[in-house]
Amino acid sequence: MITVTDLHKHHGELQVIKGISLHVTKGEVDAIIGPSGGGKSTFLRCLNGLETFQQGRVEIGAHVLTPATHPNRDAATLQAVRKSVGFVFQQFNLFPHLTVLGNLIEAPVQVLDEDRESAVARARLLLDRVQLAAKADVKPSSLSGGQQQRVAIARTLMMRPEAVLFDEPTSALDPVMAQEVLAVMGDLAHDGQTMLVVTHSMAFARNVATRVHVFAGGLDVESGPPAQIFDAPAHETTREFLRHTRA
Repeated sequence: MITVTDLHKHHGELQVIKGISLHVTKGEVDAIIGPSGGGKSTFLRCLNGLETFQQGRVEIGAHVLTPATHPNRDAATLQAVRKSVGFVFQQFNLFPHLTVLGNLIEAPVQVLDEDRESAVARARLLLDRVQLAAKADVKPSSLSGGQQQRVAIARTLMMRPEAVLFDEPTSALDPVMAQEVLAVMGDLAHDGQTMLVVTHSMAFARNVATRVHVFAGGLDVESGPPAQIFDAPAHETTREFLRHTRA
């Protein structure tokens, strides 16, 4: 579903990503963990064209991004990539003037030309799935942070993405709200949703992920099944990071 080959990204002299390659198969959940500044969020943003990169290749299904991809000239390709791959940000980015239901149906109706009645029916099903059916007609400002993030996830799923990228979706939430969101993500994983998740939750990475990648200094220093990464890490960077997370 997602194949990244030798990805390099830099800002001037600063190398943010230094040749990362990975592959996410359909139905897998890959978690990216590691210390701050390791290039995790930048890497995700390169996968759907929010960031350009200087070397490498990104394949999203049948679509390909390269350093030559241009936001104007290749707008159709970028639009196709973003339809295939949803993105859930740290901040919720909900439209404050729309109701929860309005937030969910806006893109399917305006971008996909979906019939409004059909979009509303799907939106109500998704709100029920994230346990927010009773909040359909309220504005985002009346919701808690955890509820807003669950709405953001439902809004992403409204576009029927083949895969979803999550960029530290619980970082702005307290532990209780974070667990609400992680429970929804675990439910999606159980149903076979392909996901690539940058996360601070070691429990999610250990218990839900198919594969875990440890990013540090712009490199994927170690990757493997959760049991290998957490119980028998091979790289000192991984061991040091995990010591700090357990402190």
